[in-house]
Amino acid sequence: MTAKIIDGKAVAAGVRQECRQRVDVLKKKFGVSPGLAVIMVGEDPASAVYVRKKIQACADVGIDSRKFLFPADVEQSAVIDKITELSANPSIHGILVQLPLPKHFDVKAVLGAIDQEKDVDGFHLYNVGGLVIGDTVFPPCTPYGVMLLLDHAGVDVAGRNAVVVGASNIVGKPMALMLMQREATVSVCHAKTRDLAQFTILADILIVAAGYPNLITAPMVKSGAVVIDVGINRLANGQLVGDCDFEGVRRRASMITPVPGGVGPMTVTMLLVNTINSAERSLNAAGHQPMLGRSICAATPGI
Repeated sequence: MTAKIIDGKAVAAGVRQECRQRVDVLKKKFGVSPGLAVIMVGEDPASAVYVRKKIQACADVGIDSRKFLFPADVEQSAVIDKITELSANPSIHGILVQLPLPKHFDVKAVLGAIDQEKDVDGFHLYNVGGLVIGDTVFPPCTPYGVMLLLDHAGVDVAGRNAVVVGASNIVGKPMALMLMQREATVSVCHAKTRDLAQFTILADILIVAAGYPNLITAPMVKSGAVVIDVGINRLANGQLVGDCDFEGVRRRASMITPVPGGVGPMTVTMLLVNTINSAERSLNAAGHQPMLGRSICAATPGI
């Protein structure tokens, strides 16, 4: 068996084409340009790359983006003041704070300062709590993208055994909640899990987001499983790899995402979707009736 490759680049390209059409309608019919504000503190090289990709993606679909850079030693209050200002700005529909923040920051306080109606990263307590009951406004972008990849690949989640490796607030925990909302039977593994393989071998759907290269090897994977590799690791030789031994696991799985080119393109794309959804929601609140995107968490998915 050789796994079918789930091409995140191709799926993301299709979603972005729909995004362009929705932005075009907002601009021509309602005179509204979706706006995204990106806040970055410090000069972390990886963060700078991610921010640049997000700005480029916004330009690609017609979203107006604004970048706000702060030095690493800035007072937290200055950043929160900017967030408060942006939250009150009607031309800004989404606010993103690039993580990680410097150690002297209280991340919860900073993310909590974002207006829940503009929390397009899906990290505000309101949106995280909404995941528990399946009624979040803005799903976190990476697990949101994973769900859309599963949909495009024709994977029926209901009733399947799903194992999530990694329990972060950004990926692992919301991923598990989204899968539960779709009626999967979910196990979450983490750094304290004993004998990881006894869990992964039972997974019909295996989602790995631990941040360790080659953590998952072929003997740990059930024959015919769908494997979604969220990990991004750079080896000493500069090569980017995921958390799975790709060549080994692809001979066991029925479907697998590559790294790069799998989940990564979807993460940025779902940020665009959330921003456009926010712009449409603002029009709806003002009494207009644009076509609102639906949450991927719903039983009938859509964007």
